[in-house]
Amino acid sequence: MDLMVDGPWNWCIADRKDPGDVTGALAGALGRPVHGMIPGADLMCDVYHVGGDFPTVVDVYVTPSGVAEETIASAVAVRLRSAVLLPDDTLNPTRYVLAEPDGTLRAVHVDERETDDGTERFHLRPCTGSDPACALPHGCGRSRFKPDPTPEQDAAA
Repeated sequence: MDLMVDGPWNWCIADRKDPGDVTGALAGALGRPVHGMIPGADLMCDVYHVGGDFPTVVDVYVTPSGVAEETIASAVAVRLRSAVLLPDDTLNPTRYVLAEPDGTLRAVHVDERETDDGTERFHLRPCTGSDPACALPHGCGRSRFKPDPTPEQDAAA
């Protein structure tokens, strides 16, 4: 697996996880060693904690090429048995992809609050296309992770 420097990957995990557990799950998903913030390491990972519903923040630097970020996030979610939140392919600041503990990927919205410790994310809800956040100029319907309307709500995106 080649490395590239387009990165970093910025994820949040739904539970407070030990940094060693996170780097171990990431190493298992990638099939290569993952190090903390050690200068010169080829794959560095910073794990720290904030408040909110996704209190473990994961920043992966010098990300590998040839593998989709959401594929690795999904594998990490399964290994940690915790949901992983990662940015989606829109410019909508409230929209993310949720990798669930069973490996399922789905579009969601979350609210954010800036704190001295970092960004807290809370109020997770599915992206149905009818959320007010879906109406932003960079709409959810443009994503490859399409809104998932519920029987009660048609997709408006």
